[in-house]
Amino acid sequence: MEILETAFMQRALIAAVLVGITAPAVGIYLVQRRQALMGDGIGHVAMTGVGLGFMLSLSPVWMATLVAVAGAVTMELIRAYGRTRGDIALAMLFYGGMAGGVLLINLAPNGSNANLSSYLFGSLSTVSPSDVTAISLLAAFVVLVTVGLRRQLFAVSQDEEFARVTGLPVRALNLLIAVTAAVTVTVAMRVVGLLLVSALMVVPVAAAQQITRSFVVTFVLAVVIGTAVTLAGTVTSYYQDVPPGATIVLIAIGVFVLLTALSTPLARRRARAARAAETASAVPEAVPEAVPEVEVPAPLPA
Repeated sequence: MEILETAFMQRALIAAVLVGITAPAVGIYLVQRRQALMGDGIGHVAMTGVGLGFMLSLSPVWMATLVAVAGAVTMELIRAYGRTRGDIALAMLFYGGMAGGVLLINLAPNGSNANLSSYLFGSLSTVSPSDVTAISLLAAFVVLVTVGLRRQLFAVSQDEEFARVTGLPVRALNLLIAVTAAVTVTVAMRVVGLLLVSALMVVPVAAAQQITRSFVVTFVLAVVIGTAVTLAGTVTSYYQDVPPGATIVLIAIGVFVLLTALSTPLARRRARAARAAETASAVPEAVPEAVPEVEVPAPLPA
């Protein structure tokens, strides 16, 4: 195939597969915790890491990982302890991270607006061999955490109080989810960009939830959808010369709309079946009619 003959597309497809696996694998826990927009905030903070990478002539991916992890830990601590002014602190962290990244990239000797755009929206042609190595290592960490500790992470995401009662280290697991989300953001930024990575963490999970019931099935289907849409978007961007990040996200939204339309009749049938079962259980059992007593006449006197 023509698309596999060029080295940069080989690297782009590898990165796309890794992103398609890792983003929904973390996103399912964020959706369970009702923190669907956490990836967007981490993406803002990671921009400062990208700017530091250009400023210090270091790998932007690894610097973005360090800064994103620090930002994610800060966000989790603010969520846990900053109950009164937490939203203001988070807003300042998000906007400050984005502003710092833009400033540092423009101050860097080899930085430019073109570099900024490739990290904000993704760029297939700029995925280097070192980027593939970094993405592969970070993706392996994400998969090990999300699959190996899925029971513990699911328990914490569903009910923190119950998880604490059962003896799980809730604070450590919450921090681990935040760190894993930060790593996933830096894994995905070369393909979909920092501004769109949150969509890839959430939309495949939301699409899978339309037709699944259990956590495990949702997890597997979300990863399948994520991998399929990243590959489809990458191939489309190569042949049609369109932005890869935007293409991937729009395809993912299209899959969500399609599965939602397909699941509506199924949901109605399930609802009717449930109502019929409730009605049947509410009808009292038939009570047999009492047999009327027959009065036996007394014997006649002799």
